[in-house]
Amino acid sequence: MTTIKLHNTKTRKREEFVPIDPENVRMYVCGPTVYDRAHLGNARPVIVFDVLYRLLRHVYGPDHVTYVRNFTDVDDKINARAAESGRSIAEITAETTKWFLDDMAAVGALEPNEMPRATAYIPQMVKMIEGLIASGHAYAAEGHVLFAVESYKEYGALSGRSIDDMIAGARVEVAPYKRNPMDFVLWKPSDADTPGWDSPWGRGRPGWHIECSAMSYELLGAHFDIHGGGNDLMFPHHENEIAQSCCAHPGSGFANYWLHNEMLQVEGKKMSKSLGNFFTVRDLLDQGVPGEVIRFVMLSTHYRKPMDWTEKKREEAEKTLLGWKETIDLERDAVADLFAGDNPPPSILDALANDLNTSLALTEVRKIAKNAAATVQGKVELAEALSFLGFDYTHSWKITFGTSLDKTIGDRVDLEALELRLSEVRSKAMQTKNFDEVDQMKAILVDAGIEVRMSKDGVTLDVTPDFDPAKLEALK
Repeated sequence: MTTIKLHNTKTRKREEFVPIDPENVRMYVCGPTVYDRAHLGNARPVIVFDVLYRLLRHVYGPDHVTYVRNFTDVDDKINARAAESGRSIAEITAETTKWFLDDMAAVGALEPNEMPRATAYIPQMVKMIEGLIASGHAYAAEGHVLFAVESYKEYGALSGRSIDDMIAGARVEVAPYKRNPMDFVLWKPSDADTPGWDSPWGRGRPGWHIECSAMSYELLGAHFDIHGGGNDLMFPHHENEIAQSCCAHPGSGFANYWLHNEMLQVEGKKMSKSLGNFFTVRDLLDQGVPGEVIRFVMLSTHYRKPMDWTEKKREEAEKTLLGWKETIDLERDAVADLFAGDNPPPSILDALANDLNTSLALTEVRKIAKNAAATVQGKVELAEALSFLGFDYTHSWKITFGTSLDKTIGDRVDLEALELRLSEVRSKAMQTKNFDEVDQMKAILVDAGIEVRMSKDGVTLDVTPDFDPAKLEALK
């Protein structure tokens, strides 16, 4: 069996991964607060932990891995968005949840086994809070319930900070009902204009941190294998999760391995609306950047290093991916016959087993691709490598582009629309036995750098590195 080694934030060391139960490997990753589109930085942990999920499934078997990623659908940001838009909270969270799933699917992420919504676990949160009060780790005050940080002696161990350091360096809410400035909210009161649930402390809603503790307990148990997220969550969110979970379930240990990905920059600067370099995943997709290209750029940097999104990296990723696919397509039917989808080359597996070294894995793919053109087996190996990293070699790596083509196709034309148009022309030609229009359209597409494949099953188009959308003007 492959030995997986992971950098454990908890111990600050790279350790061999030994699951609590190899028949039931469990991982929890903090998910999004659903009030708007996912920005590019939100995609990084999704892609990072998607790779880990794929690795765990390969090593332990798909039926023996449970991956949970939550949706925070009760939050002050959501409340504010509802107030400013005049839309209901339920409508906003349903819409943005779908947006998130669609955008993450576009970058090649598998859906987790469980995707709990916070609002579906309010009774479990209330029960956990009641237990913390009963054991002396929390207290009620003025409609709030707060966790008493000083009651948990290990507080700060994950982030390596003392309570005094955290008070000095953190923006803590100053409130007269707090016994200690670092005490954090488990429950807070709701007014008539904000969502609320009945509780022993009055109508209110949960604090942010208690959500993940309650949901992970219900779905994975008191003690599970891996907890992950961005390093911006290490403090206070993950620190608070550990404190309340370990106090609610003494002796449990909560999570054995903690993994944190570094943050994302754009052209060397922190992504910020004020700098004009803030954009969402959907922004890129709508601009014609294929989801696979976004994934490639993300995986080009090790997850524990800051990732810099640049236009140059995007262009290089697109060229590289198209080149790899072009190699496979030289003998695509033969590759499809031999492709298993679960047979990654050992070099790729070894790279990922070494603390998810995705940048090394892509280097290994380049080596495989260099020799793949010579044999069918080499192309199969390339397809298997891409598949394991989350790239579907059979998928049309779509590039959307603006043109002035026939308005019946639309103002923004993509390969699928062109496939449909050529299919209709071909179908008509098969009836009339006059293939002049088919040949003319095919010639224009090929001249524009689009590979055309026609078989009894239909028409398939793919862009090549020589793609030039301006030449499609001839289709008018």
